[in-house]
Amino acid sequence: MKILIYGKGYLGHKFYEYLQAQGEEAIWGSADIGNLELVRADLKEHSPDTILNCAGKTGRPNVDWCEDHQDETFYSNVTGPLVLMKAAQETDTHLAHLGSGCIYQGDNDGKGFSEKDTPNFYGSFYSQTKAWSDQMMKNFPVLILRLRMPIDANPGPRNFISKITKYDKVINIPNSMTVVEDLLPATHELLKKYATGTYNMTNPGAIDHETILDMYTEIVDPSFTYEIISLQELEKHIKAPRSNCILDASKLANEGIKMRPVEEAIRDCLEKGFK
Repeated sequence: MKILIYGKGYLGHKFYEYLQAQGEEAIWGSADIGNLELVRADLKEHSPDTILNCAGKTGRPNVDWCEDHQDETFYSNVTGPLVLMKAAQETDTHLAHLGSGCIYQGDNDGKGFSEKDTPNFYGSFYSQTKAWSDQMMKNFPVLILRLRMPIDANPGPRNFISKITKYDKVINIPNSMTVVEDLLPATHELLKKYATGTYNMTNPGAIDHETILDMYTEIVDPSFTYEIISLQELEKHIKAPRSNCILDASKLANEGIKMRPVEEAIRDCLEKGFK
């Protein structure tokens, strides 16, 4: 397949390298995804089989940035995906979009939120934009891939493990998370099928910060220490509330695409990349 990738950030580079290694023709899109004419020109030049949208604003160092940069966040997270969708429809090109599971709050009475559940978290502008694009695109033939708190075996500023090890104080709420080493092959399988629809791309199960940091202490740094604080205490130090939720990942598994249980996959990341 020829796969045109937009977004040269953390996940864009991960997908580019992985797909190239799998023998696919991964190429970078050069257009501003919010500019329809430039996107059309890109598609005319490259004639891809699939567009993979990894572009979007998550904020640096965190989503509080989006509260102060709402125009930029909306342009990248809402306008851009909708422009790509229109251009894809015009050329009958498959479109895959990296969305977010941070559009929910809670565990849905222990069931986890499925792909069919209506978003219930709009506490941050970032989550609002991800929910808007998710709900608008779901009615069209687009592959929407919902990620949460990406983790991989390479320490870095976008890696959730690296992030929380930099904090002296953390909250301790179970969450769904996405281990990139499992995300890449799972997404590749969906791309090969030209799949459409929404998929929760999280590793089965849920895990809390304390469990991750205890594993980090055990495997990486026995001298590491941290303090657990309440969500109410955290909210005194941030501009916007955070999503804490558990997603139901059974749709992906029922189609024969397996991702490892979250605790097993995170332990593997720590042993391979952080020691």
